[in-house]
Amino acid sequence: MPALVHQFDWPDRVIVGTVGSPGSRSFYLQVRDGARSTSVGLEKEQSAVLAEKIDEILGALMADEGNRFSVPAATPAELVDNEPLDQPVEEQFRTGLLRLGWDPSTAQVIVEAFPLEDTEEETPEPEDASEMLLVRMPVGTARAFVERTRQVVRSGRPLCPLCGAPIDDGHVC
Repeated sequence: MPALVHQFDWPDRVIVGTVGSPGSRSFYLQVRDGARSTSVGLEKEQSAVLAEKIDEILGALMADEGNRFSVPAATPAELVDNEPLDQPVEEQFRTGLLRLGWDPSTAQVIVEAFPLEDTEEETPEPEDASEMLLVRMPVGTARAFVERTRQVVRSGRPLCPLCGAPIDDGHVC
């Protein structure tokens, strides 16, 4: 049976946002195109690594002397998005595996998210997934995505300078 694909080729909005207070936040990758929207759950670490890897792709493109794409070094002002997640947030699935790519024919970063599977297999193959999110975002949108995601990840509980663990009400170091 073919997988259900939530595909966004030129989305109006691609963000990572949270629901809840620091220490008990839930992270979501939310994509919107017109009235159509999809949200998938992420871990904080997945969000941070996703931003880091997209930034690496953009950095490699900028460093390539033969690159014919105009990759912004900073987020274009018109693409800054500090608004909260669109409500209501309805989680389509919890993300297990993320894949990234680059499409030179459209100058877009590609993000594929696959659900966390309850299986005995250590790493299920993406081709066996029942569902997936496929997002194709232009380089300016990707740059804005990286900046916002890093901001959201940093806005959690402060880290203890001694042990590196999040400081909360029960923290003793």
